[in-house]
Amino acid sequence: MTSFSRRRLFALLNKEWLQVRRDPMTLRLIIAMPVMQLVLFGYAINSNPRHLPAGLLMAQPSKYERTIVAALRNTGYYDIQIVNSEAEAEERIAQGKLLFVINVPPNFDRAVDRGESPSILIDADGTDPTTIGNATSALGGLTTALDHDLPHGLQAKVTPFQFVIHARYNPEQITALNVVPGLICTVLMMSTLILTTLAITRERERGTMENLLAMPVRPIEVMLAKIAPYIGIGYLQVVIILTISAVLFHLPVHGSVALLLVVLGLFIGSNLALGITFSTIAANQMQAQQMAQFMMLPFMLLSGYIFPFQGMPRWAQYVGELIPMTHAIRIVRGMLLKGNGFNEILPDIWPIALFMLITITIAAWCYRETLD
Repeated sequence: MTSFSRRRLFALLNKEWLQVRRDPMTLRLIIAMPVMQLVLFGYAINSNPRHLPAGLLMAQPSKYERTIVAALRNTGYYDIQIVNSEAEAEERIAQGKLLFVINVPPNFDRAVDRGESPSILIDADGTDPTTIGNATSALGGLTTALDHDLPHGLQAKVTPFQFVIHARYNPEQITALNVVPGLICTVLMMSTLILTTLAITRERERGTMENLLAMPVRPIEVMLAKIAPYIGIGYLQVVIILTISAVLFHLPVHGSVALLLVVLGLFIGSNLALGITFSTIAANQMQAQQMAQFMMLPFMLLSGYIFPFQGMPRWAQYVGELIPMTHAIRIVRGMLLKGNGFNEILPDIWPIALFMLITITIAAWCYRETLD
């Protein structure tokens, strides 16, 4: 047994350093991961969302309206927009463009002046209770907003008006009804992305890529063949999750199941396309897995699954709109809880399809038809 040698140790250290330098992609990912985590958790994550879109629906102009609207805006939670009709309000809250609809009843001024304490109905999108929780809690302190505008005989005698909150689509604000639809998309994203990320790199490391390259096939044909088997696996996961959720958590399914499966197939395809792109670019399986893990963090944090999408700063929302999982979660929640149809989910379908088209194009362009 030879004694310890610093010379041999330094030679081995030099060898390891040279090996690290030969894999610059891994080194970049190792450096980029903590930087991305700091930026996302420090700037993009906010559990107390503000400036939420709220529609104002009035049967007739009200002299007290300006005071109430100003009080709502001063809370910092409500971004008031005028809505012209109940049909428009219904459509916009179904599409997620509005989280609240504030409905001021007819003859509101007269009822206040008579001391009848009329009610202002607020329809709130309850598909994500975390998003609307603080905003609805802030309403309790606004019922005295009209004290200075009331006739002297009514001041300090009655509550001028009251808010009645109606949590749409999830009246009991059960967290599971919000988590489970997002979990469907999360499971599909994680499983399909990891599986296809290893597809081509595994062929190279096992030495079977030579046989594949010798065949008269085009890159796009190879990629479609790699993707196809995992679509069935993704659908199997969807069926299992939906069945368990319906039995254990009583998850409602108000929309078309057939349409939901078609849209989820598109989402599965987008994840598989991204995975095959990583597999094409990466030099080995470890590098491909690192790329997949690097993408999972922003996918989960910026999609609105864990933290409210409306609570993120504007730049983070722009990035989140580029992520297929963001649109998939909106579609699944909308179809299961709201009963949305094709017209309501169309604005979230085309971004997923565009993402899949772009990624598969990049994969085909980067596909190497040689082993070098």
